[in-house]
Amino acid sequence: MISVSAALEQLFALVTPLDTETVPLTRALDRVMVVDATAERDQPPFAASAMDGYAVVRAEPGTTLAVVGESAAGHRFDGQLGDGQAVRIFTGAPVPPGATRVIIQEDVIRTGDSITLGAKLDTSDHIRPAGNDFSAGFRVPSPRRLTPNDIALLAAMNVSRVTVTRRPVVALIATGDELVMPGEKPGPDQIIASNTFGLYAQMLQLGADPRLLPIGRDTVVSMRQALDLAVGADLIITVGGASVGDHDILGRMAQELGLERSFYKVAMRPGKPLMAGRYGVSLMIGLPGNPVSAMVCGHVFVAPVVRAMQGLPAVPAPRRHAPLAHAIAANGPREHYMRAILGATGLRIFERQDSSLLSVLGEANALLVRAPDDPARAVGAEMPFILL
Repeated sequence: MISVSAALEQLFALVTPLDTETVPLTRALDRVMVVDATAERDQPPFAASAMDGYAVVRAEPGTTLAVVGESAAGHRFDGQLGDGQAVRIFTGAPVPPGATRVIIQEDVIRTGDSITLGAKLDTSDHIRPAGNDFSAGFRVPSPRRLTPNDIALLAAMNVSRVTVTRRPVVALIATGDELVMPGEKPGPDQIIASNTFGLYAQMLQLGADPRLLPIGRDTVVSMRQALDLAVGADLIITVGGASVGDHDILGRMAQELGLERSFYKVAMRPGKPLMAGRYGVSLMIGLPGNPVSAMVCGHVFVAPVVRAMQGLPAVPAPRRHAPLAHAIAANGPREHYMRAILGATGLRIFERQDSSLLSVLGEANALLVRAPDDPARAVGAEMPFILL
């Protein structure tokens, strides 16, 4: 049995970098950009008005100026602005040459083709200089998972296509004679397969390409058939069957099934019977069958591995810290990931921590992380957690 950190190190060692592809911005959301993007022009490319008003050379309260033209977004004033003149200007429009400020329209009285400035003018020039946002050559560094904000920035940089990692293909296999798919009628001794559906959703959030395969039954023949369907996947995730019971095929016959096992069993709760290695060209992770165990291992192990496959840093799931809302007893010898709610008063741990309780996991928004043999903690103690 190895530690969580040792298991992660071995998993990262099994990661093979994926190919890259170039895609348009409309297909880049949640993809990992692996080549820096560079701005081709300044933004804005000209001095632009920040307000609706009048561009002037100088502004003396009470002065009357002649309006000699107009500058709107996409339609600049082509002349040269002189002393005693003003140009009607709108937000985002190019500021005419010679103008030193924009007088907001609320501070102006217009009569025909002339304006009179108010008695009190604000001190701002209301001009956004060229390159105020970024200049040509500005870079968005990689690797970076692209958000909607990133997409808007790249478009403004006049970048229409980006180089991203290919989406990792993830094959998901639930195992066990006791399982049926959602929507099917279970027998008296059967339950509904749930873990692979939660993992499927998690893979979508991570930008992967998940494939939900048929259930692998508790025979070597059935399990091999299920694994054959996963050939070519970058990552194969099995759920259940990795323990040491008489019906746990993967745990007992991993080598016969073709798995080059890297490790088996991790000193954690929930999730002890975790297994990983290589199955042909695929990285394979065997998750525990208990629903919460599988989902917790998805957050702790699978998500960091998928991120690393996409070219992001090979690091554990991000941990934050918050105070305890109540006292907790000492922890046991294994690292414990406890379902909790992060609220206004801090972290509150659910009383029921059984690894079969999906209803508790569904209500949780955090996993409080207890180190092995962590002592009892009082109210207010700062504790690490993973945000769900």
